[in-house]
Amino acid sequence: MKRLLLHLLTCSAVLLICCLPGKGQVAASSAAVDKKPDWWKETVVYQLYPRSFQDSNGDGIGDLRGIISRLDYLKSTGVGAVWLNPIYASPNDDNGYDISDYQQIMPEFGTMQDFDELLRGMHQRGLKLIMDLVVNHSSDEHAWFKQARSSRQSPYRDYYYWWPAEKGTPPARYSTFDVHRNAWQYDSLTNSYYLHYFSVKQPDLNWNNPKLRQEVYRMMRFWLDKGIDGFRMDAFQFVAKDPTFPPMPGLNETNYTNAYNHGPRLHDYLQEMNREVLSKYNIMTVAEGAGRNPTEAMLFVDPARRELNMTYHFEAVGVGNTPERFQLRDLKRVFTRWDSAFARKGWQSIYLGSHDQPRITSKFGDERPEFRAASAKLLNTFLLTMRGTPYCYNGDELGMTNIRFDNIADYRDVAALNGYQLVKSQGGSLPAYLQTMQRFSRDNSRTPFQWNASTNAGFTTGTPWIKINPSYTTVNQAAQEKQPDSVLNHFRRATEMRQQHPVLVYGQYQLLDAANPHIYAYTRTLGPERVLIVLNFSDTPRNWPLPAGLKPSGKPWLNNYPTLPTGSTFALQPWQAVVVKLQ
Repeated sequence: MKRLLLHLLTCSAVLLICCLPGKGQVAASSAAVDKKPDWWKETVVYQLYPRSFQDSNGDGIGDLRGIISRLDYLKSTGVGAVWLNPIYASPNDDNGYDISDYQQIMPEFGTMQDFDELLRGMHQRGLKLIMDLVVNHSSDEHAWFKQARSSRQSPYRDYYYWWPAEKGTPPARYSTFDVHRNAWQYDSLTNSYYLHYFSVKQPDLNWNNPKLRQEVYRMMRFWLDKGIDGFRMDAFQFVAKDPTFPPMPGLNETNYTNAYNHGPRLHDYLQEMNREVLSKYNIMTVAEGAGRNPTEAMLFVDPARRELNMTYHFEAVGVGNTPERFQLRDLKRVFTRWDSAFARKGWQSIYLGSHDQPRITSKFGDERPEFRAASAKLLNTFLLTMRGTPYCYNGDELGMTNIRFDNIADYRDVAALNGYQLVKSQGGSLPAYLQTMQRFSRDNSRTPFQWNASTNAGFTTGTPWIKINPSYTTVNQAAQEKQPDSVLNHFRRATEMRQQHPVLVYGQYQLLDAANPHIYAYTRTLGPERVLIVLNFSDTPRNWPLPAGLKPSGKPWLNNYPTLPTGSTFALQPWQAVVVKLQ
């Protein structure tokens, strides 16, 4: 009788859970995935650019079925979550960040059935799926915008920002992607200007409108009820705008982000989103560019405020964005300052590369053949030994490098193409512009993943949407699988090390030898356990005297050279990275 009663109670509980709005699907889809409350602190996030990862049908464009075919590889790297760049329906003016339908899959990428299979396959392997949430703007081909521009009386008019032409020229706003850098586009259908912080085909959504916000929340629930594990919120720092558009004189490429950041009611929107959506699911949330400084960033992630889980700031990737090589002291200063701000509460992302940045080995390391692998290993060691959630951009686990296009015809990025037209119209130096793009263009990180040394690097049997980096013949996943000391296998050892040692997740960070222009050294401490990390950011052997009181204990946990530094002075090889427990 007791067994029968227990069985009936269990079935009733299951039935009740399955009938709750949005919960049954989440539970069913996520059953194989560890869901303890702070799981996002202990994971490693792998950012995957779908267009360039794996093509399954020979059209030269990566797709969902291609990703499905590589799930075992993703699992093998030791990462725990995969962040997908946008896969929604889009005309692709900005490679998917211009969305025409938030609840459909881009046909080039596949179908919703493909997505459901991808999600199941990831959860079966214990991998979590993070979606890109792009709601600062939509595509101008979205049904909302088509309705909004049809008439000033359209019920969708206030889903976007408009400036009637009879009021004169709208107050100046800077657009980073517009060929004229003007964020207002005249629309003759209603004799008005609409606002677009990015491309002319990316009109900004009006978050002052509660109906728009509810549309966004419904869309978020659609994906969360499928069982996805979180959102990375694109350009969300820009969503809050004063609809009166007060003057902002002197806007340019160096100051527009600070001017647009942290607008009025931003945190009201986040707290409302948390109450109505985010708090109902056990997920990871991170906003791009959260805060102009650590104090502002804390407003996003202070647990007491109930907004988001972690910050994702731009200051670190801003280091080295000059013609000269980056200065290590600047990198140390930035990471140390942000770590200090989050020492007692809040949580941050740790990253150097993304789809918006050049390859980290080219920017922060040394892409020359004799140093490429060592410097790539060092950078991955750094990312996986800092406090915060590490983000690895696809291909950085192989040490992929910039492609350095020398012809504008090879570029695909709207920012690079419009920038070229702007320089040309102003009579500027096009060779100088292309030289800058070789170092900093976003297309450097968007070339196809290098799977093997066969035609098109094993990415596609067709013509790739963007050229393959010629380095694929020597830098590829298949070759590195066979090399015990490869960049890929070093990355796997680093993710395993992080999983095995909570000190590398939660331990206190302390910078050592701050003024050293070549060595980045720090300790991580959790209770009685203390670990030393020493990184030689140079192409020259360096001797680094151990500070008094620091004594290594046993063999290093991780080392990217066969030689082991010993004694009171570490004799470090070029780009050597060592992680060792201290007595």
